[in-house]
Amino acid sequence: MTTPFSLQNKVAIVTGAASGIGYAIARCLSAAGAQVAMIDRAAEVKTVASKMDNPARGYVFDLANVEALGELVEQIHHDFGRIDILVNNAGIGMLESVGEVQLASWNTTMLINMTAPFFLAQHCARYMKEHGFGRLINIASQASVIALNEHAAYCTSKSGMVSFTRVLAAELGPFGITANAISPTVVETELGKRYWHGERAEQMKSKIPSRRFATPDEVASTVLYLSSNEAAMVNGENLVIDGGYSVI
Repeated sequence: MTTPFSLQNKVAIVTGAASGIGYAIARCLSAAGAQVAMIDRAAEVKTVASKMDNPARGYVFDLANVEALGELVEQIHHDFGRIDILVNNAGIGMLESVGEVQLASWNTTMLINMTAPFFLAQHCARYMKEHGFGRLINIASQASVIALNEHAAYCTSKSGMVSFTRVLAAELGPFGITANAISPTVVETELGKRYWHGERAEQMKSKIPSRRFATPDEVASTVLYLSSNEAAMVNGENLVIDGGYSVI
């Protein structure tokens, strides 16, 4: 018997790891025994990496630089010796009504939320195949399964993320690699609170059967499960963490 959900001797990559959901995920995986490569465009990622329970390293990197993702993954593999888990957490949301969506904001949303995560998964999968083990986990959103006003680009990008997750699952499953998405409702991070506060937040909560938003730790715990050996037969799924919002 092994310790349930143990990630001992595993190496995980987490994007957007300097704060919010990404930081909670990195902390949770580290506490479970993983060594974590923490990626963020914010320089403080190096500081927060030093606070993990197990050896971790911060990498300052802008995911918009898609052409350099292969070099980044190669460097992480060199630094840690292996790559077992990838958590594509970093993302952006530019709120515009349908009539106001600009090409620049549309392209940027697709680049960060869909293109960069896909190619990160592609690069990491090459190393995962060598060990016959891999966990590709994409943080999508409830916007992947429902329509939200002023979220045209965001909804499209997150739906696309779920779609390519299923393709990854189908093609990489024979190599011991699983691919799954997680779709939370509003998560109580500092960034989330900037938009969802006051009457807007209360109205949204009233539509959620559980009558509250999700916490970063709840998302992180789901990532831990999907990263573990216990979730080996969960492949190609989109786990919705929304308190029942999308079923009513």
